[in-house]
Amino acid sequence: MNDTPARLLRLLSLLQTPREWPGSELATRLGVTDRTVRRDIDRLRDLGYPVEATLGVTGGYRLAAGAALPPLLLDDEEAVAIAVGLRAAAGQAVAGIEEASVRALAKLEQVLPHKLRRRVRVIGAATATFGGDGPVADPEVLAILAATATNRERVRFAYRDAAGNETRRNVEPNGLATVHRRWYLVGFDVDRDAWRSFRIDRIEKPQPTGARFTPRELPAADAAAYVIGDRTDWGTTPYRMDITIHAPGYRIAGRLGDTPGELDTSRADSCRLRGERDDDPEWLATRLISLNVPFEVRDSPELEERLRAAADRIAHAVSNSTGKSE
Repeated sequence: MNDTPARLLRLLSLLQTPREWPGSELATRLGVTDRTVRRDIDRLRDLGYPVEATLGVTGGYRLAAGAALPPLLLDDEEAVAIAVGLRAAAGQAVAGIEEASVRALAKLEQVLPHKLRRRVRVIGAATATFGGDGPVADPEVLAILAATATNRERVRFAYRDAAGNETRRNVEPNGLATVHRRWYLVGFDVDRDAWRSFRIDRIEKPQPTGARFTPRELPAADAAAYVIGDRTDWGTTPYRMDITIHAPGYRIAGRLGDTPGELDTSRADSCRLRGERDDDPEWLATRLISLNVPFEVRDSPELEERLRAAADRIAHAVSNSTGKSE
């Protein structure tokens, strides 16, 4: 490998694997001499990469953690694996990482070759994931919108409102936000001369226009704050709950949403869930039933109403099936 820049990139890629590389093995991988490897290591150090060397029979070279993140070099399989993982994380709206996942996905998909981008989409389409308790956003749509917001580029898309009416929008995107387990785009609607928030599960066929814009001042602290102040379609009001669940806490944790409330797990054979929720009590009722363990609702009229309705539906279904056979 006589091309020095290409050889340095290959060497850096090898060193990013978490192991120590003997100089002789690096020389074999790169098709050069041990002396050339030492020179290339010095070149990387001059460029600011913290390459450490250890002496002895088991010694070698490794890339240490530095003050700055070096360029991450991936082979085709690694790039596809990371992109698929980011698409899955973005679609789940996992608390604390969802926005970072979308930003990383947007950056990665911008530089993926066409053949790899197609592989990512094929794998994503063939992979089933649990979508949580909110509308599922298309990771490809998220990535396009995140890229246009980062690049300060206008985007056009079709948008369906709650009644199913479709309109065309020309928007200067400000940013994305997850609120109440839903993804939103916040931007300035050019044709309507006003700020708007758009549910991303209702956005179809986003197309970057190539037209750059100067960012306007958002009338809120950030995109999430704007969504909270702008939206009127949450569909529910907060309700209180006090529920005793006859199962240990470890069996319940993670099965009642991202923010279940105050879960008291001090007892070994049961736990108590208290607090307020702002989602649809129908969803919590369904989840409680799906736990397949006994539970009692102490104080939650809204939840009790949904549970009674579910009990009536189940009783009706059972009574209608009595005595029937295929």
